Amino acid sequence: MPPIVIHPGSADEARDAVHHAVQALAEGQLVVFPTETVYGVAASAARPEAVEGLLAAKQRPSGQVCTLAIDHPDAVLDYAPGLSVVAQRLARRGWPGPLTLVLDTSHPHSLVHQLPEPVQRAVRHQRTCGFRVPDHSHVLEALRLMEAPLVLSSANISGQPDALTAEQAAQALGDRVALVLDGGRSKYALPSSVVRVDTNRVTLLRAGVLTEAAIQRAAGLMVLLVCTGNTCRSPMAQVLLEHQLAQHLNCPVDELEQHGVLVMSAGLAAGTGMPASPEAVDVMRRRGLNLAHHESRPVSEVLVRFADQILTMTAAHRSSLVAQWPEAATKNHLLDPSGGDISDPIGGTVEAYGRCAEQIAAHLPSWLEQLDLASLPVVEPPTTGRACGS
Repeated sequence: MPPIVIHPGSADEARDAVHHAVQALAEGQLVVFPTETVYGVAASAARPEAVEGLLAAKQRPSGQVCTLAIDHPDAVLDYAPGLSVVAQRLARRGWPGPLTLVLDTSHPHSLVHQLPEPVQRAVRHQRTCGFRVPDHSHVLEALRLMEAPLVLSSANISGQPDALTAEQAAQALGDRVALVLDGGRSKYALPSSVVRVDTNRVTLLRAGVLTEAAIQRAAGLMVLLVCTGNTCRSPMAQVLLEHQLAQHLNCPVDELEQHGVLVMSAGLAAGTGMPASPEAVDVMRRRGLNLAHHESRPVSEVLVRFADQILTMTAAHRSSLVAQWPEAATKNHLLDPSGGDISDPIGGTVEAYGRCAEQIAAHLPSWLEQLDLASLPVVEPPTTGRACGS
């Protein structure tokens, strides 16, 4: 009997479809979900017979493992306690999204140890498991309703082309699955990028949606400098900090990202795409630094979430950020460690801008010492080794 294919059109229909999928999974059946990469076939990790059925349906070769799909980046800490800083950055910045993280799950408190033994064999390779938080509402909502993660793999016969539509998935797996949720053609039509993380070493096991450069960027240390309009103080602080970091790492400024460091600036009341003030450009030019190509940006939820360290020019800036994003309070600090404000030179003379730049530059060395430069990632190119995920 061919699987039931559901084509939810409205939000109510989508909600009902997800509830049908959750019921089928709880009963030990297989369900095909759309994801942003390719279509995936899922089984409940609490149902070992369903997981074995998934492997049989795919004709999965022995030794090739599947991925554990979880509902939120923070949930990975239950399965990989003691996650390294680099792995936490990749989870925070890459999920939900087309990234599979292969992590050490040997910690005695890892929830992987509580999975049924056949399920552990299906998802675990030596000490590691692959994890994903897919970026599609259907599968994410199902995960939130499940009491266990999903064992997930691409919805095709192993070695055959990936399914990019519900119809292709249904044709590939046929009556081996109970239900197929149609979410249209896959957004990326490519598999997820599979990355193994060992402390600060990042190995690209399979090139997929994300490039090596994108993974390098996502794994790196990010410092965000914040002022009001992002045309004076924070842009000057950005290029001054970049200069000091480049000297510390003995590399050109334009190679900082390759060394795993990203410095950005933004403003609480900033527009988008405004240049730095002419006086700021002039003052930085006199220091041998280039601010001519700066474009302002507003502070956003994404910037705050992605940043490892946030340095504000005034106490009012910090208070405003903490009020809007209280979860980021512990990484949100005044640039002046004594609690003073960096004076705003807007509308002032070049000399006023010069004094502001000197004030900023004087406080940066102490922050340079506090940045976790030991956690800078070492990214290795794609390998031909084992990969997992969909």
